[in-house]
Amino acid sequence: MNGLRVLAVDDELPALEDLSYLLRADPRIGEVATARDGAAALRLLDRAIAEGRPIDAVFLDIRMRGLDGVVLGRLLSQFANPPRVVFVTAYEEHAVDAFEIKAEDYLLKPVRPERLAEAIRRVCVSADVPVEGAESDTIPVELGGVTRFVSTADVIYVEAQGDYARLHTAAGSHLVRIPLATLEERWASSGFVRVHRSHLVALRHIEELHIDSGRCSVRVGDTEIPVSRRHTRELRDLLLRRERR
Repeated sequence: MNGLRVLAVDDELPALEDLSYLLRADPRIGEVATARDGAAALRLLDRAIAEGRPIDAVFLDIRMRGLDGVVLGRLLSQFANPPRVVFVTAYEEHAVDAFEIKAEDYLLKPVRPERLAEAIRRVCVSADVPVEGAESDTIPVELGGVTRFVSTADVIYVEAQGDYARLHTAAGSHLVRIPLATLEERWASSGFVRVHRSHLVALRHIEELHIDSGRCSVRVGDTEIPVSRRHTRELRDLLLRRERR
């Protein structure tokens, strides 16, 4: 089965059931395992590795009896191929711990579906995990009265033009009547990241990152694309993780 293999960990059963329900509802998730404490989570993670089917991401509560989430997160970071960690907690004061552990995201309870979807998008991009249907996704475009189907794998970047979006490929560009925000959500699992209010870029096509006098941009082919300040840090982290792999 394609899709992310994830583990949800929470010692409160209602919270664990709610989180696992939301995770299973996301099409980018292939399998969801659950654990009620840190020790059980470690046993499950070890078994998954031994079976050759390691967990891609752990959605982890922080305040748990016994082995708490911060300690467990630090243990996971020592794995040879650590799973991505997303903290899910009712407390804001552990954000610094999450940053030190290099967690992918930090969600506050009650978890909102849109925030969980964003966390899953970050995990998909960071882990570079193939998701069923992602690479074969196509979009119809009109060209001289003929409908063609452009694969997401051929799109280098997307540029907003009002309520339309222009898809740029190596062979040319195509205008489609789809808002950029819609493509951002639909193509997140295919490795597309928002770098600016007007641009969506395929992470695999980024060749260079430039930061000069506080201004950031990326180069894709012969094109230089601005990166807004609010997206700079996330993009830089994603590119660094890609290089480490």
